Order: sequence, then structure tokens, then C-alpha cells
Amino acid sequence: MSFLGSIGHFIMTPLYYLISVVLVGAHNVWGSVFGAASGISWVLSIITLTLVIRAALIPLFVKQIKSSRNMQLLQPKVKELQKKYSHDREKLAAETMALYKETGTNPFASCLPIIVQMPIFLALFRLLSHAASKGQGSGILSDTAAKQFAHAPIFGGTLSATFLHDDGSIQVKIIAGFLVLAMTATTFLTQRQLMSKNMPADALSGPYAQQQKMLLYVLPLVFAFGGVAFPVGVLLYWTTSNLWTMCQQFYVIRNNPAPNTEAERAKFARDAAKAKRHDTPAPSTEVASSDGSTAVVEETDRRPAQRQQPKRQSREKRKQVKPGDKPLPGSTDESPQPGA
Repeated sequence: MSFLGSIGHFIMTPLYYLISVVLVGAHNVWGSVFGAASGISWVLSIITLTLVIRAALIPLFVKQIKSSRNMQLLQPKVKELQKKYSHDREKLAAETMALYKETGTNPFASCLPIIVQMPIFLALFRLLSHAASKGQGSGILSDTAAKQFAHAPIFGGTLSATFLHDDGSIQVKIIAGFLVLAMTATTFLTQRQLMSKNMPADALSGPYAQQQKMLLYVLPLVFAFGGVAFPVGVLLYWTTSNLWTMCQQFYVIRNNPAPNTEAERAKFARDAAKAKRHDTPAPSTEVASSDGSTAVVEETDRRPAQRQQPKRQSREKRKQVKPGDKPLPGSTDESPQPGA
């Protein structure tokens, strides 16, 4: 074994165990429902593996979002540095890195989820390849389970089949082609969603924006051309992972958008519309006045209205009321106070 091969084996072996533990555990659950040799149990096991891995990467995703947001907000200052040190590249690089360090921004954090996922993706690819070509298991996946995994029936083919090697089944070619397109489309839409909704206008020009635009078109092409050689099982993993990313990013952008972005303006509009819907007209009621007429009064709250205090009458007027007569409306006793 070569030196590079030894390094690769040293890195991949722990990943084989990590993936096989989750895969075998999920298959034990789904296999008890659909049968251990059924294709659906292995498909659901791959989807479960994807969800477990993506849930574990949520802290990295949060860090990626914060880093991307800080990079966007720092673009005006970066442009000022570019104008100031346009003649000195070394000074520009030093000042830019000092700005990132001062604000706690890591320009490489936006790539963390992809960087971390690539070895896992490669390990799953090698796991399927070894199972299909050699019938060998990896990690805790036994040789018997590896053969069962690789040759699990799906859409007239197997999970180890690819678009180029479709086991002679047109159905496998169709489903593999569909998954390649889905993987490419979700990669493109996820990146475009970030640029069109959650980037300020002044951040759409500059080196960071150019980098994002390059990734917007290059990554989908890489997956489109490389995807035709991926086994169906790997395509299922990557497409499910992309759907998770797109939904997770949609939730974050919708509820916590970056300042001065289209997503923030849309959130303000939704909040205003929601407040308007809950702002119902105040109920009204009829109140009798002293002259016998009625007036419609709008209630500003639901607290009981204060009782109107009766008018006070002098002792002479009260004496004019004969015994047995009803007291005049609003009359009350006004006894003289001591010392009056």
C-alpha cells in the first residue's frame, strides 16, 4: 500500500464505522417492517442516515449562516479597503484579514458543511462500490449485509446501479437520471435562494459575490457531470441532503433574514399584514344620555364603564319631594359637613 493510500485508509476507516453503525441500525428498524432484503428498507435506511448526519451538522450550519451574514455586511468596508490599498496587494490582504479577525468572521466557515460532508459522501460511495464489486462489508457492515445492500432491488435495478451501468434496466436509467437532475437542481436553487433573498444589494458586487456566483453555476455542473457515475444509493443520499439544506436555509432566511435584504423586507411586510389582520374594529354600544336620547359609543377596551356620579341637590330641593314620591333622577343626599 502506498503512502497516500495509507493516509486515505487511516481517514476513511473511522468514517466507514460511523456510516455503517447508523446504516445498520436504521436497517434493523426498517428491515423488521419491510423485510431485511427489500429495497425499500435499504432506501429508508439511506434516508435515515442522511437525516442523522444533517442533524449532527446543524451547529456547523448555524456557524455557516453567521459567517455568510457577516461577510455580506462587511462588504462595504472591504470595498473601502480595496480602494485604499489598491496599489498594495499585501497590505490589502493583511488589512482584510485584520477586519475579519476584529469582527470574528471566518471567510472559510461558509464552506464547512460541504467540506465535512465530502468525506462522508466519499465513504458511502466506497461502501457501495466495495459491496457491489467485491461483496465486502466495511465497518460493522458484514459481507452478507453488504451484498444484500448493494443488490437491494429498486425500480427494476439495484442500489449499486448507476446511470451509466443500469443493470440493463431502462427504469434504473430513468430514476438515476431523475436523481441526477434533482441533485443538480436542488444545489442550484439552494445557492440562488441565498443570493437573491439574503444578500444586501451592495454585497452583490465584489470578490465575495463573484465567488458566490461562481459556486452558483460551477457546483451544479460538477454534480451533473459526476452524478452519472454515482450509484443510485449515493444519489438518494445527496438529493435528500440537498432538500434538507434547502428547507433549513428557507426557514432561517424567512425567520431571521440578514439586514437590508429582500428577505428582511418580505418579513416586515408579513409582520405588518399579520398585525393588520389581528387589529379588529372595536365593538360599539348604545349609551343613554340625560335627555333620553341614545348615542353610539365605540369601546376602546372591555373594562366596565365607570358609573356616572349623580348630581347633588340642595336640602331645599329635597324638601320639595313629597313622601312616597320617587326621588328625582340623579338625586343624592348632600348632608352638611361638620363645621360647614
